[in-house]
Order: sequence, then C-alpha cells, then structure tokens
Amino acid sequence: MPSPSKSKLIIELQYASPAIEATLTSQVSDSLIKKWVKAASALSGQLTLRFVNAAEGKKLNFAFRKKDKATNVLTFPYELSKSTVSADIIFCLPVLQKEAKEQGKTLKAHLAHLIVHGCLHAQAYDHETKKDAQKMEALEVQILKKLGFSNPYGDS
Repeated sequence: MPSPSKSKLIIELQYASPAIEATLTSQVSDSLIKKWVKAASALSGQLTLRFVNAAEGKKLNFAFRKKDKATNVLTFPYELSKSTVSADIIFCLPVLQKEAKEQGKTLKAHLAHLIVHGCLHAQAYDHETKKDAQKMEALEVQILKKLGFSNPYGDS
C-alpha cells in the first residue's frame, strides 16, 4: 500500500453564489487564497473554505453559536492530530467587506488575515483567554508578514 504524500493538504473553495464568487475573484485568485491557507497550515488533510452571504452567515452563526447575526468567520473543526487537520471554514463576505471598510483595510488584506485566523482555529488555536489570544495573534502577525501583509492589529 503506498504511503500518503507528506503534507498533502486538500483545499476546496466554495462560493454560495456567482455574485460572491465574482466579487471575490475580482480581488484575489483561488490560487492566492490557497497559498494563504497553506501558509497557515503545514498539516495534511482537508480544509473547505465557503464564502457566503449575510443570510447564510446569520443562519449558521445562530445554529451553532446561538448568535442571531452574521459573523466574519466560523470554523468547524472535524479532525486534528499531529499531522492531520480537517475543517470547514465559513466566511461571510458582506461582513468582511463592512469590516475592511470600517478598519481602513483592503478586502484582500482583511481576507488574508481572516483566512489565516480561521485556519489557526482549525488547528485548535483560540482567543478565549488573554494568553491564548496573544499567542494566536502573534502567530497570525508572523504568517501575514511572510505573506507580505502588515500587522492586522495595527501595531508595527
């Protein structure tokens, strides 16, 4: 039986509508999104990134977190080991656009940050405590810097 290739990460991109796909692909290519995912995870496995509208984002956030509003990113981890990750990561495009505008960032920079953020959540990083938040944010900043983006938290 052949051994699986090392660090084989399958990345699937889903768009809830042609309009969402057109909006995103006018800003970033699928290959660039996949590059960002790979930068945030050296594990094998499968990550599915789904880009949704506000209605689907709100429905999912309520169903799984009991919060009656759309949120920027939701991560649903299914499997995690020393070498494997499997998760669905949902991005609500209208929320991302609104946040990018409010924060004076490009959609591309904000999306790169939240893709890294969601991928780290899939690998069991979280920001529930101050210590965990500092660890996760430092890793995000490090990964984003390697990808050519500035610190999303505004520090140098």
